[in-house]
Order: sequence, then C-alpha cells, then structure tokens
Amino acid sequence: MITAVYPGSFDPVTLGHYDIIKRASKLFDKLVIGVLVNSSKKSPLFSMDERVIMLRDTVSSLGNVTVESFDGLLLDFVKKQDSHIIVRGLRAMGDFDIELQMAQSNRVVAPDIDTVFLSTAAEYSYLSSSMVKEYAMYGASVEEFVPANVLPMVKEKIHLMKVN
Repeated sequence: MITAVYPGSFDPVTLGHYDIIKRASKLFDKLVIGVLVNSSKKSPLFSMDERVIMLRDTVSSLGNVTVESFDGLLLDFVKKQDSHIIVRGLRAMGDFDIELQMAQSNRVVAPDIDTVFLSTAAEYSYLSSSMVKEYAMYGASVEEFVPANVLPMVKEKIHLMKVN
C-alpha cells in the first residue's frame, strides 16, 4: 500500500487545495493531509483544531483520505505515517522554485522520501488562502474560492474578528 502525505497550513482550505487532494487521492492508496503549524506565517485565522475539522468535513466523501495535525519537521511526520512520498501543488513558476528547493533539501536529509508535484487546475492557479482571507476581511464574497462547507466558517470567523 502506497501512502502519500499532502502537507500545508490550509488556513483556510481552498478549492485549489481540494483539487489537489481529490487528484492525489486517485494516485495513491492512502493520502494523509498533514495540517502543520507554519512558524513562518503570521497568526492563523483558524486554530489547528478548526483547520483539522474543516478539512475532515471537506474530504469526508474521499474514503482513502485522512487528516492529521503535526508540529515539527515534515520529514518526521512523513516517516511516522509510514510514507515516503510528499505531494505538493504548484500554481506558478514561483511556487516551483520554492518547492524544488524544499524537495531537494528534503532529499539530502531523507534520501528515501520523494516529492511529487501536481500542477493546480488552471481555474485555481491564482488562488491562495491568503487571498481568501484578504477578500473576506473586506467583505467580498469568497464562495467561488472555498468548499461550500468552509464558507460559513470563514464568514463566522471574520465576523468574530470584526466584532472583537
């Protein structure tokens, strides 16, 4: 059985993420979505638990996909999942440059772990969680950017932020 890990902060999960998840779930026997604490990003909109719940609900129809949170080195998490494959989505050449550097450094540290790149579907090539948060903060609709189950969560979180 081949298990792959798709890591990310997913704050929030977008239709671009979901596209990669659905496609990767068809390529591997099991896909583990690793929700990480990204120390390089400012404070997240959603807590770790909220992001895990959001993703579990989003992928509930995909029988071979699980969602786990982790903190620490991605390579350790991949090994803990009994995997040797990391899945990464690419939107543009800028993503490729960054992702290639990470994949190459990962191979130095863990030569038995490979990275598989999936290009994002063209209709989501512009989409990012940061963009979703920015639009939502200014009251623009984000229904074309996130799965239907995520939309009310985004609206509620933004509303709470504005009230406090």
